[in-house]
Amino acid sequence: MAKPITVSIPHDLGKAEARKRVEEGMGRILQQFGEGVKMTHAWEGDRLSFAAKVVGQAVSGRLDVLEEVVKMEVDLPPFFAMIADKVKGRLKKEGQLMLEKK
Repeated sequence: MAKPITVSIPHDLGKAEARKRVEEGMGRILQQFGEGVKMTHAWEGDRLSFAAKVVGQAVSGRLDVLEEVVKMEVDLPPFFAMIADKVKGRLKKEGQLMLEKK
């Protein structure tokens, strides 16, 4: 059974700029992982839904871009549920870097 984790990343960019950075950041993330990760993603309004295969494990989630926060919910398979706290910390760190004021 999947274990959902939730990460909230506050920002002061406004919704449009935050969404733009999320879009750009998804591209960078896919490049970092290379061919080892197969991911699909689609926007529906200000919600990004995604699904990926990571080391043979299915991971899916949703990311909502709001005016002052980006909320991410990721469903981890049992294989990754053991390291959920590490995954959550990494997602928060990467998200903060993506939304950092430049």
